[in-house]
Order: sequence, then structure tokens, then C-alpha cells
Amino acid sequence: MYSILTDHDVESFASMKRIVNAIERCFQEQINGTLVSPPRFRVEAEQGNLVFTAGAATGLEKVTGFRVYDTYENDAEGHQQLVCVFDSDTGVFKGVVIGNLIGAIRTGAIGGAAINAMARVDAKKIAVMGTGLQARTQLEAAVAVRNIKSIKVYSRKQENREAFAEGMRKKIHANIAVATSPRDCIEDADIVICATNSGTPVFESDWLKPGTHINTVGPKTKNWHEVPLDLGIKSTIIATDSIEQLHAYKTPHFLVDTKCENRIVQLSEIVCGKASGRMTETDITLFCSVGLAGTEVVVANEIMKIASRTKKASDS
Repeated sequence: MYSILTDHDVESFASMKRIVNAIERCFQEQINGTLVSPPRFRVEAEQGNLVFTAGAATGLEKVTGFRVYDTYENDAEGHQQLVCVFDSDTGVFKGVVIGNLIGAIRTGAIGGAAINAMARVDAKKIAVMGTGLQARTQLEAAVAVRNIKSIKVYSRKQENREAFAEGMRKKIHANIAVATSPRDCIEDADIVICATNSGTPVFESDWLKPGTHINTVGPKTKNWHEVPLDLGIKSTIIATDSIEQLHAYKTPHFLVDTKCENRIVQLSEIVCGKASGRMTETDITLFCSVGLAGTEVVVANEIMKIASRTKKASDS
């Protein structure tokens, strides 16, 4: 029997700690050569595109499948993402997740894996730049891997900051404050999460204190990036989840063709202990999220397993 899950199910059954663990297993598969993760591709039409990310984790997870979403810019009802999961040994269809939440949870969990591998073990203070869904899931994942005591949030609109802080207080047991400015948000943080839609840098590198780790998940192309270009130079360690995807953008990634490009390492190398996440406690470290194909299929499968076990427990 296959599963059909919606955003409501994902919200009910997703455990961020378990999802981060599943993502870390994906990185182990990447190291082992059992993760298939080609760059995303598009089916282009005049009005918009369908974007596909396909992949497989055939060693530990035994799943294959794809995710598809659209880029149509209209207000018509029915815009949904689909994640379809198959057994990689038998080809049997395992289920589908319909909705927009799973992509954000997957990206958040990858960010959580980066924080777990690169941020200082004693990190307690987080700055969140941005107040959308990606900011929420990045923060939930960060709290799942570090003992966070205080959080500051900033975005351009005061009402969005207040709403984000109020909503996250119901989910996270930490002090959450609304920052008065980008600098107020950033300058004392141990971890900085950038999840904005800004095409110009939302902070200055000089505001960062020694030992800070940064996740950037927002705009990331040349002439349109949310973090300052000199952050790459300032960072001792730079990682990404997919170097192949980083080089596959039509518009180049903001660190491509710079002095920093050759220093970028696969996050999987760090997660699996083949490379260092930081050399010293004072290092600035940077994770550039670009999306690792195949991970959304593993995340969907993990949520399906949780949902199935929960249903069996309630039926017994």
C-alpha cells in the first residue's frame, strides 16, 4: 500500500531531529557513491517552467524518485510541489507527498546538518535574517542540533518580525527577540541564518564576531546575493551541499570565478569526517545551500515511515 501525504501530514509527522539524521545519512551515501544526485532540470514553457530534481539513495535508504515544482507567476489555485518515492531495489511505488512544506523542511535539515558539522559546539546565540518559511525551517533545524539559548530575528517589515517571533515561541524553547536593525541582529551571534529574498547583502562581514558560522539559503548568483562577497574571503571554511549544482546555474553562483571557488568543499566530506568543519574556535565558516538532489526523496520516505508507524500505533 502506498502513502499519499499532504502539508498537514508533513506538519504533523515531521521530526526535525529525525530529518536532519536522514540528511546526514544522505551525505554518507554521497561519500559511499550510492547517492545519485544530478543537477535539476526544467521543462520550459512560455508562461513558466516545471523544475525537476531527481535522485536516488540506493545504499542505506533504498529509495529513488523525484520532486517537481512550478515557476508560474500567477495567483491561480493549485500550485503544488510533488515528491514521488519508489523502492530503488524493486521499483515499487511507495507514495507521494503533495504540498510546499517538504521542500522547505528538506532545505532546513540540510542547513541543520551544516550547523552540526561546522558551527562551534558551544554555539548558543542565533541571528535569523528573514521571516519566511525557509527561515522557520532553518531555525527549527538549528535548534535540533545545538543547545540554543537566545535568538534574534530581523526582516525589513516590523510586522513580519513580530509575527515570526510570536509563531516560533510556540515551537522553540529559547528566548526569541526582535532585532531593531541588521547589525543589532548579527553582531553577537554564534550562528547566522540568512534566508531572505534580497539581492543585495543584508549585513557586513565586519559585524561578525570571531567563530561565527553562516548559512545562506537565499539569492546566491553574481550581482544578486544576500551575503557580502568578501564573506568568502573572510571565511576559513566554505562548504556547499552540491558542488555540481553550484556550477550548473545559468547565472553563475556568486563565488564561482573568484579566489574562493577552489576552496569550496562538499558538506558531505565534513559531515563524514573527511574534511574539517573548522580549524579553530575563532574561524568564520560559511555554508552555501544550493540543493542536493535525492534528499527530498529520502525526506519524504522518512516522513512516510513516521506516519505509518504512528497510524499503526493508533490502530493497535
